[in-house]
Amino acid sequence: MRRLTQFLLLLLIVPLSAQTPPKPIVSPEVHPDHRVTFRFRAPSAREVSLEREGAKRLPMLKDDQGVWSVTTDALDPDFYSYSFVADGVSLIDPSNPLITPNILHTQSRLHVPGPASLLWEISDVPHGVIHRHFYKSGIVGDERDFYVYTPPGYDPGGRSEYPVLYLLHGFSDDASAWIAVGRANVILDNLFARGRARPMVVVMPLGYGAPEVLKRVGPRDASLWRTNVERFKEATLQEVLPQVEKAYRVSKDRNQRAIAGLSMGGAEALITGLNSLDRFAWIGAFSSGGVGDDYGSIFPGLDAKADAKLRLLWIACGKEDRLFDGNLKFIGWLKSKGIRCTWVETPGAHNWLLWRRYLSDFVPLLFQ
Repeated sequence: MRRLTQFLLLLLIVPLSAQTPPKPIVSPEVHPDHRVTFRFRAPSAREVSLEREGAKRLPMLKDDQGVWSVTTDALDPDFYSYSFVADGVSLIDPSNPLITPNILHTQSRLHVPGPASLLWEISDVPHGVIHRHFYKSGIVGDERDFYVYTPPGYDPGGRSEYPVLYLLHGFSDDASAWIAVGRANVILDNLFARGRARPMVVVMPLGYGAPEVLKRVGPRDASLWRTNVERFKEATLQEVLPQVEKAYRVSKDRNQRAIAGLSMGGAEALITGLNSLDRFAWIGAFSSGGVGDDYGSIFPGLDAKADAKLRLLWIACGKEDRLFDGNLKFIGWLKSKGIRCTWVETPGAHNWLLWRRYLSDFVPLLFQ
């Protein structure tokens, strides 16, 4: 009986030892010189590559343990989104708990730490508060949310009113994008602490007037795209703005209201802001896309008289962005209508590496 018991225990022990999980891998590993090594265990994969924001895809090499790896050149301190492409399938990094949220394409997130002088790095300064609101939209017909950032020292019971910036995300993002990915609250905290910008309230609404646009977008969906932008404008002006002005101490003066956004949000900021100059005097568009080409019908009221109402129209785009030529064309049309515009072109493509910097440059110009 004793030998039988030992034999049965052996049968249990051997399979367990044979199935011992492999040693955990470290990925990503940021080296002191800011090179980064990415690792991904996939013994059966035939081909694996690294897809990283702001860079070309890099092939990875497999070792005898079935772990694929690649080491980059030194990276500038920043936050980067990335994923692994294994045999054509895009995957997040299972060794990394940090995620870049996105409705259509979730990725992993890499942080290459930098000095406190970088506006998107958390510093030992007073911090603002992020509030999340939910409401039923009668215009769009769904339950949706928006975020509000209040600056350090904001007192709900105070008397002074703050200027307000409506900050819009891009296509496939959700309402949290400027916080979760763009680090807008960190940038604002640092700008205010350094005296480089006037304290303000920032409102970040959901950017879809027709949420079905997320499933069907392209040239054949031009009508749906227009509906998306127009309903977003209506929901922002008729639903979000009144809620914000009821709940927060923000100015109702158009000279104390701004609207800006990136990509799809840039187009929405232009279309909403330039067609509502009775509401907004400050407008910004970062790498905007989706405005369309029929400018005369999209902006019927733009002329020299409208120009006099604008305190700032600030448009920026990266030279390697596929939308660069379209932005240049729009700038030319604005000039032909006598509309003053600050045009900023920088190196870079269509990504958050630029948009964080654009926000850092745009915010200090507001409400001065």
